[in-house]
Order: sequence, then structure tokens, then C-alpha cells
Amino acid sequence: MAVTPVGNPYVESSDLVANYPGASEALAERIDIVGVNPFANAAARDAAIPSPVQGQMCSLNDDNKGYRYDGSAWILFSGAGDANFTNAATGTFSSGGISYKYITFTGSGELIVDRAGFADVLIVGGGASGGARVGGGGGAGGHLEILNAYLPVGTLTVTVGAGGASVTESANLGKTGLAGSTSRVGSYFSTGGGGGGAGLIANLPQTGGSGGGAASSAAPSGGGAGAAGTTGLGNAGGTGSTTDLGNGGGGGSGAAAANATANNGSIGGAGVSNSFTNTAVTRAGGGGGSGTGTPAAGGSGGGGAGAKGASAATSGTVNTGGGGGGHQDNAASGAGGSGVVIIRVVV
Repeated sequence: MAVTPVGNPYVESSDLVANYPGASEALAERIDIVGVNPFANAAARDAAIPSPVQGQMCSLNDDNKGYRYDGSAWILFSGAGDANFTNAATGTFSSGGISYKYITFTGSGELIVDRAGFADVLIVGGGASGGARVGGGGGAGGHLEILNAYLPVGTLTVTVGAGGASVTESANLGKTGLAGSTSRVGSYFSTGGGGGGAGLIANLPQTGGSGGGAASSAAPSGGGAGAAGTTGLGNAGGTGSTTDLGNGGGGGSGAAAANATANNGSIGGAGVSNSFTNTAVTRAGGGGGSGTGTPAAGGSGGGGAGAKGASAATSGTVNTGGGGGGHQDNAASGAGGSGVVIIRVVV
């Protein structure tokens, strides 16, 4: 009896008839290992193959998928299908003949995946707060949208990033806004926004998912350039005015903030719309910059407006990752809005 180059046995003309039963058994055993043998379900497979060997393959009739034993577990080899989670769904809907369920995390928790496969995932980091005293707007949290993200079986940690806390300047020194926190599910994550800059000392804006807006360079030690965003997650904050006290808005996930003009803050950058819940929602807008003339509105998607005088600036909207507005004077800047995590699967 001989074997092919890949190890499959066959009978040669020189073999005796007495050798045929052994050759047939060897061929059958080889097929058991390398063939894609069908079983009704996983229980039937495990009963028939109590001690699988690495590389062994099979298919299951109940899900019409193929599996390969990797030495420790049976894994899909014909391409992963749709993931499934056992948490109570936030909602369900059908679109284009496909049925979906989704879960929205507005706070940290756990996603329990009982079937590995692909899912659509939205992760928005926490927005940053605006700067105080000649303050730029806070940058929006990073907006990460993934179609067909692979989720493994198990309990996946979900973290919803907090927004950066409001700040107030002291002793006329100005204060940079605080960055938002990272949101994540399993191995996927999206960073928080960068804090808005401030004038009067070197309170430069921070980079982040989207960057913070800059204070006017006309202010003592103010920084004129807005901070950068992270590629794929957000955009840069606006530049402060080079004359008088107009401050840049925070960057948004969909667009950079405009540059400030003399005495007037610039509007925060726009956010991005997502429809994983079957309803279009725009999130991760940048905070508006302050100014001695007209403080600016926040960007679409939860960005807070800038302010001047005794009024507090507006905070970013909760669970949008919106940046907080900057403040021109000695009142509080706007806090950043918390992030959100949404997972959608086909059912």
C-alpha cells in the first residue's frame, strides 16, 4: 500500500488481497480526519468524535457551517457567520429584508457572546471639556464605526468613557479643558476628545479623538493652532483668532472646527450620523469656542455652546461624546458628554 504526497493511502497492483481490509480501514480513518464529515449538531459530533485531532474537520446540519479542530476547540473554518449576544436586546428591527437586534450601552457593563462571528459596532469616546478664561471648545470623543467586527465567544468588557469635567480658571491664569475617557468593547476602542485650550498662560489645546479648540493668539501666551484629531476617529480643533479674543471650537468626528474670527468664537466641528438602531442619530460634535463678542454654538451631534460673562458654558450632551463649550471669563466651561457603545447583530 502506498500514499499520496499529502498522506492519503491507496492500494497498488502489487498488494495482496489479504492487505485490502487494512488498506480500506486506513483510507476510512484518513477520511475521518481530513474529510468534512456531516453531523446533525454539535452534540452528535462530540459523541462520534470524543478525541478529535488538530486539523480534523466536520460540518453541522443545524447551522450549515463547517468547523475545524484547532487542537483545543472546534472553530469555524468556512468563514464566520453572525455573532449572537444573550443580553436583553435594547431593540429589534428589519431593514432590506434583514432582521437585526441591537444593544445600547449608556454605561459600562458586559456583553455576553454565545456565538462567535460578525457584528456591527459603534464606539464613541467621552467628549472633552472646554477651556476656561479665553477658552476654546472641547474636542468630541472619537467616533468609531465598524461593520462586520469579529466578536469571540465569551464575556466582553464594555466601557463607556466619561466626559471631561468642567473647569474654572483661577487667579486669571486660564485653564485647559480636561480630556474625555476612552470607550471600548472587547479589543475595540475609541479615545476621548482633547481639552479646549485657554489663554493668559500657555494652556494649549489637547489632541484626542477630536482635538480641542485653541485660544486666541492675541491673548497673553495663547496658542493659535487647534489640536489635531485622531485619523479615522475625529478632526482638528479650530484656530484662535490672531487679533482680539475669538477662540476656536473643538473638532468634531465629521469635520474640523472652523477658525475663529476677531472677538468671535468658532462653531464646533460637526459630528457623524449613525443608524445602527434604525434611527439616524448624529453624535460626537465639538464644543463651541468662546469670545468677547459672540460665543459660538457647539457642533451638531451634542457639542455644547461657548459662553461669556456670568453664564456657564453648555456641556456636551450625555451619551453623544460631544465636546463642552469654552468660557471667555471666570465662570465654568462646559463638561464633555459621555460616550456610548452600540452592538448590532443579524438575527
